[in-house]
Amino acid sequence: MSDVILVGGGVMGAATACFLARDHAASVTVVERDPSYAQASSSLSLSSIRQQFSQPVNIALSRWSIAFLRRVADELATDDDRPALGLVEPGYLYLATAAGEPGLRDLHAVQRAEGVDVALLSPAELSARFPWLATDDLALGSLGLSGEGWFDGPALHRAFRRKAQALGVRFLTGDVVGFDTRADRVTAVRCADGRLIGGGAFVITAGAWSAPLGAALGVTLPVTARKRDVFVLETPAALPGCPLVIDPSGFWFRPEGALILAGGPPRGEDACDAPLHDIDRGLFEDLLWPTLAARVPALEALRVRSAWAGYYEMNDVDHNGLAGALPGYANAYTACGFSGHGMQQSPAVGYSMARLIAGGDAPLIAALAPQRLLDGHRLVEANVI
Repeated sequence: MSDVILVGGGVMGAATACFLARDHAASVTVVERDPSYAQASSSLSLSSIRQQFSQPVNIALSRWSIAFLRRVADELATDDDRPALGLVEPGYLYLATAAGEPGLRDLHAVQRAEGVDVALLSPAELSARFPWLATDDLALGSLGLSGEGWFDGPALHRAFRRKAQALGVRFLTGDVVGFDTRADRVTAVRCADGRLIGGGAFVITAGAWSAPLGAALGVTLPVTARKRDVFVLETPAALPGCPLVIDPSGFWFRPEGALILAGGPPRGEDACDAPLHDIDRGLFEDLLWPTLAARVPALEALRVRSAWAGYYEMNDVDHNGLAGALPGYANAYTACGFSGHGMQQSPAVGYSMARLIAGGDAPLIAALAPQRLLDGHRLVEANVI
């Protein structure tokens, strides 16, 4: 019997398992229904990291995480591997029209109070720094000067799994459908094939599929899947110094080598069973391409090389992660519902969850405890893209 059973082996589960084994010498079993991770958010994430959030807890989690990513080769090294994530830090650039300027200034005040290295740029300053950007309709831009960028998310997921396995963590294939309980304690997970897997503590880290597992324990986890389409574009345009740009329309783009990745906010009407191969081509043709060409005239000449879709595990109550003890249980926890920023925050959340499960304090995630939902306390994250 393991000290800890995690249900879900994506990046959040793998990170938590890794830190439990590495920092607390726990025996850990991870139960994952799809070891190929073909539909996991971890495999399909845009894998970007930022500190331009509206809630201090998210700023702190991403600050901790990017420091970890910078030294990941040492943190997650095994005897035969030193992971490389290709981390780059060109920043995020949020653009606002006159209507959005007050909101951007309010967010800037929160971020500066938390020590974020971010600058507000006038249209003239934007044009000087990014001459390829059309600024006629803009009033303001917010640029992260350090601590923001992107990396190889699937490589981080693999590195957490590899390190965890090297430390003795077991990864089992199984479809968990329920739990055995005794009073306020969970005693085992029940798999669809009839297996019972017992343990001392239990953690739901099943991403967009966490809600049914919470329901099996009588706990409401308001997490649903929201599909997001990402388009991979070829263009002869050169965009020197290009950060990840968020247009006032909500569409975004960033470079990926010689290519451009672009997309929009997650679609609201799709559920977990919506097929990932159902790419919204009309979104690109009717909305995204015209928006890109208006914002960056050089992007009028482009073509779609490929596209993919992935799921946001959206917390529909306040768009923030649920991380901590499950109400009503002495030995059950969750880390889910990160609403698009789970990959970037997985190092900090995994580290904190491991401390909490091992009986220590976890101040980094205290504000994300699921108990807040029962208390009627919404911790709304306004900056979700």
